[in-house]
Amino acid sequence: MSPVAPTSLRTLLTLAWPVVVSRSTQTIIGLADGIMVAKLGESALAATTTGAFNVFLVLIAPMGVTFVVSSFSSQLFGRGDLPGARRYAFYGLGVALLTQVAAFISLVPLDAGLALLDHSPEVRMLLSSYMRIRLLSAAFAIGLEALGAYYGGLGDTRRPMVANVVVMVLNVGLNWVLIDGRYGFPALGVDGAAWASVIASAVGFLGFLAVFLTEGRGLERSPLRWSEFVRLLRFGIPSGLNWFFEFLAFNVFINVAVASLGTTALAAIMAVFQLNSASFMPSFGLCSAGAILVGQAIGAGRKDEVPRIVSLTFRTAAVWQGVVGLSYVVMPLVLLAPFVYEGTTSAEFMDVAQRMLMLSAAWQLFDAMANTLAEALRAAGDTAFTMWARLIIAWAVFTPVAFLGIRYYGWGDVGAMLSVVLYLGLLALVLWWRFRSGAWRRIELVEPVVI
Repeated sequence: MSPVAPTSLRTLLTLAWPVVVSRSTQTIIGLADGIMVAKLGESALAATTTGAFNVFLVLIAPMGVTFVVSSFSSQLFGRGDLPGARRYAFYGLGVALLTQVAAFISLVPLDAGLALLDHSPEVRMLLSSYMRIRLLSAAFAIGLEALGAYYGGLGDTRRPMVANVVVMVLNVGLNWVLIDGRYGFPALGVDGAAWASVIASAVGFLGFLAVFLTEGRGLERSPLRWSEFVRLLRFGIPSGLNWFFEFLAFNVFINVAVASLGTTALAAIMAVFQLNSASFMPSFGLCSAGAILVGQAIGAGRKDEVPRIVSLTFRTAAVWQGVVGLSYVVMPLVLLAPFVYEGTTSAEFMDVAQRMLMLSAAWQLFDAMANTLAEALRAAGDTAFTMWARLIIAWAVFTPVAFLGIRYYGWGDVGAMLSVVLYLGLLALVLWWRFRSGAWRRIELVEPVVI
């Protein structure tokens, strides 16, 4: 008998709300970083938010690999093979260790790479220092994702939520102490925000790892298999590259195209992107929950239920992102208020940021559709197609359109935001076509049972 119950809205929301909370903690951390350094000036705000985005670019590929841990654990759990699902958690931790090695290597060309970008000298200096500190915690960040993906695949989304809430509380608290200098600590400014993230990630991961290892003592031991780790990489690397190439395109978009508009425009769009994470992360949490249900249904041999799960997930995510998009149009100044400090925030910043935030409402439903379909296809093991779809649309359409429009045709901040709308609209359309084709039904993610 399958351990997986039929899917309903209540099932989806019960599974999703801890994931939404978990992803929202990341949003709160990003907002707290931006808000707490905004008082230091536009250069500090631009460096902190851009630095966080750049660090995320380094981590997004291995993070995408660990997302597939959930695909394996959900399908194996649907099949009733808990020891097999647990093995994939260890493989995810192996990916975390490899990520830390890669992060250390990336420090070598960091300053040379930043020197090629159009940042002011002050922003470049703050950006370099912030990133060097943040990259010390690469293994902790990916390890948290790996363990969260494992438990999520089992349908236990509350343990990852607790771990992420702990990280959030520590991060925000340490921001307050280290950025301004309280309780005898020096005022570290932008570096303080970076150290807060490192310390919070380390504490959260080590605590979560202790829980995982303690729970394993009473379970049947199952030796790790090299062939399974290779299988994880086979499906996980396309998933990681999928996310990497998309975020690399956005990184070029921000650091090359938008940065050419000046520090004010750069600070404005990063503030807008921080606010947009308020719609992306909870929606992504819903889509991740839907993907868990997709994986469990496939593992239990109920592939015909998958389209209904995907439809339910999209409609739920669309309601959320639609409401958020409406708020961007109705009250942009209220939402931007936390980034405003008298004496350091210019009128130009508010004008540009307000316009960008209102335009970002146009991509909310496209974002909900693209996330829903991409996560469902990932759960089914259809990771290569989504990688190529994002790669082609991001680099053959989005990047050249945004670069040429902003740098040579004078589209300015309006053109920047409309380029994002174009990208997400095309991606949603292509992924919808792929899902409708039914190609995912023929993919065997986990090894078939030999009878």
